[in-house]
Amino acid sequence: MLNFAIETAREAGQLLLEKFDRGIAVSKKGDINLVTEADLASEGLIIERIKSYYPQHSILAEESGEAIIIGGGNTWKWIIDPLDGTTNYAHGYPCFCVTLALEHEGEIKIGVTFDPTRNEMFAAERGRGASLNNKPIRVSGAEDLGDSLIVTGFPYDFKRREDFARHLTQFLIRSRGVRRDGAAAIDLAYVACGRFDGMGEEGLNPWDMAAGILLIEEAGGQVSGYDNSKFSIYSPPMVASNGLIHSQMLDVLK
Repeated sequence: MLNFAIETAREAGQLLLEKFDRGIAVSKKGDINLVTEADLASEGLIIERIKSYYPQHSILAEESGEAIIIGGGNTWKWIIDPLDGTTNYAHGYPCFCVTLALEHEGEIKIGVTFDPTRNEMFAAERGRGASLNNKPIRVSGAEDLGDSLIVTGFPYDFKRREDFARHLTQFLIRSRGVRRDGAAAIDLAYVACGRFDGMGEEGLNPWDMAAGILLIEEAGGQVSGYDNSKFSIYSPPMVASNGLIHSQMLDVLK
């Protein structure tokens, strides 16, 4: 099933790349949350492939801004984001990806994130490690927050989240730097391969995180809630790290 996920993500990513920067149609699903025709085309491709190969599996997807479950009654569930980084994509900023995960009885078993602009395929299978273009990856070895590069994202309703500005300011002060790329699945993959040392973010959806969480865990990292509780993709906020700076990040997020 991992090979199926890789092939499907690659095919959907190629579709996105072909449509990229071609004046695609864009509509709104909120004040600033966008959806493009590429989102819908990629989603349709992924759903049809899953239905063809695994008709008994259910699918958790996002359609026009609404979470939907396709199928049901099976312990296997695909969690898909056909285009993570839609706003970037709509503006011609080349930071976006396709990400898929497969959940079985509440546990993520397979996760892939494909960045078509860099031809980078991140993949993981529970208990078998994580890879980038078929080469094993590990989280970074940074031991101090002051030596770490942190990544975050701005939730769409961040103006109503009173702790957001405080957290961001503290990370800017206490870390080597903070980045905000606008594609959470790529950010998580970058933590897994050591490009970023940690990530904290509120307001994410299950399809933003599912594959990335498995990538980080299989690459030797750590994921939890802001209170260091056991993390669920259905209960954000989330903090992820190389494990070595995790407690220091939690201190900021108290």
